Amino acid sequence: MALSPRLVVPSPVFALPTLNFTVSQVAAVCETLEESGDIERLARFLWSLPVAHPNIGELNKNEAVLRARAIVSFHSGNYREMYAILEQHKFTKDSHGKLQAMWLEAHYQEAEKLRGRPLGPVDKYRVRKKFPLPRTIWDGEQKTHCFKERTRSLLREWYLQDPYPNPTKKRELAQATGLTPTQVGNWFKNRRQRDRAAAAKNRSVLVNAIPFQSV
Repeated sequence: MALSPRLVVPSPVFALPTLNFTVSQVAAVCETLEESGDIERLARFLWSLPVAHPNIGELNKNEAVLRARAIVSFHSGNYREMYAILEQHKFTKDSHGKLQAMWLEAHYQEAEKLRGRPLGPVDKYRVRKKFPLPRTIWDGEQKTHCFKERTRSLLREWYLQDPYPNPTKKRELAQATGLTPTQVGNWFKNRRQRDRAAAAKNRSVLVNAIPFQSV
């Protein structure tokens, strides 16, 4: 008995519905999944895109799609692919913050793996000097400790309101600055440590100065 043609049709799990998607629709799905933070679904969607998409040339130049591919490459640890995407395509300013954070974090992680230990501030500075941001994801604005000054200003404003932000606030600030929640958390932690150190130093100066003032 001949097999029914329906038996050789791919199941819905492996079907490629994106064959009928326009470039703008693919970009919209990528942006929605990126904003949701569901990297696994984003990766599955990108894998479902057919190689023979009718507008493959335009698709391969679309910023939302390229950014999505870079994000998936970063989270899967495929840094070589991520670097290639970021270096070979020019991104608009709105994408710079997130892509810069991924570029730096990837290089930090590679350096830590190579050295077998966590990186200190000096180590990270040397990594940034060795692997400067490509101009495809940088508008030339001067950096201070790898964050743009307006980003640091926003972080300082939030710090004054709440030095111990909860996870929800960290995510909100990450979205506002283009950083990752981990980077936001590390900035707040480092700032609290600096403030404690400065307060301890001031107390020490006051204590040492009291005997001289009382004479």
